[in-house]
Amino acid sequence: MTDTDIASSDYSLKKKVSLDVERLISSPLYAETKSYIREIDSIPKVSLVQLKNWINQNRDIENCLLDDDFLYRFLRVRKYSIPMARQTLLKYLNFRDKFCHILCNLDYTVGKTDELITDGHIFASPFRDCNGRRVILYNFKNMDLSRITSLDIQRAGIITFETLIDAEETQIMGVTHVLCTEGVGPSYVPLFLTNDFGYLLKWGEQSFPMRHAEFSIMNTSRSVKYIYEMSKLLLSPKLSERLVLYDSFEDIKKKLGTKCLPLEMGGEVPQEEMIALFKEELAEKRDRLLSFDKMKLLNDKGIITRKNKVDFSENGSLDGSFRKLDID
Repeated sequence: MTDTDIASSDYSLKKKVSLDVERLISSPLYAETKSYIREIDSIPKVSLVQLKNWINQNRDIENCLLDDDFLYRFLRVRKYSIPMARQTLLKYLNFRDKFCHILCNLDYTVGKTDELITDGHIFASPFRDCNGRRVILYNFKNMDLSRITSLDIQRAGIITFETLIDAEETQIMGVTHVLCTEGVGPSYVPLFLTNDFGYLLKWGEQSFPMRHAEFSIMNTSRSVKYIYEMSKLLLSPKLSERLVLYDSFEDIKKKLGTKCLPLEMGGEVPQEEMIALFKEELAEKRDRLLSFDKMKLLNDKGIITRKNKVDFSENGSLDGSFRKLDID
């Protein structure tokens, strides 16, 4: 497909994506999910004010973004539990500091990120699955392991996550991951079993404000199953249960629908067109992601660990009203 062909289909694709978003927001599923995360009545506005006031009074936090889109990601992922949202924000800032080589300078035009996306190794579908979730696709076939490192893959993943999670619909509905592992053999194992990758999984689950609905894994060789088993050991039981192995794309299509998959995986829209739209999203969010580097956590003493665990119920009012939440 030529650049002219992509440009000619760009308008119609954008219109379809826009209509999909409108349908999602007006759907019973969207309303049900908002209720599930307790986005009802005055809770969102009251919670937002409380979180902003706490940030402004916290001397350990410097230059934190205070816009609604940024702060709602922490409130929504913790179902509006104020104490848990605070902790997730602190952990997120600490996460960025400890893994600055991965989570800072999130410029998709620098390094191998643009190459990984252009080649279809990682990108987000413009269309949601049948449950209203954004779909992140990974295809490791024909990856040049002499040039691509584990760090390249990790940075491309974080840039994708940060770009998607800035949208209200993604904060509410979450994401689905689809991994096509055709061609993955023993030479790929070191990419996913480095210390950084392990720490990124373990820390990221509690520190990154994103709802992961499922990791759909297709074409499972022995090497993939080994990586799968090792990854499960690093994740909580709840998230490890969301790593699901499939025998074919037909099974994935039955679960997610066809619209969210590229034509090459049995869907409707060519992968190249999906990637072109995703690159527009990346370009739109580029400056915003780079601005995150101004945020700093000056001291991590406020992060609650097993050693200094406290009872959130002592905070009173709305702060302590969701202490028994089952968090996604």
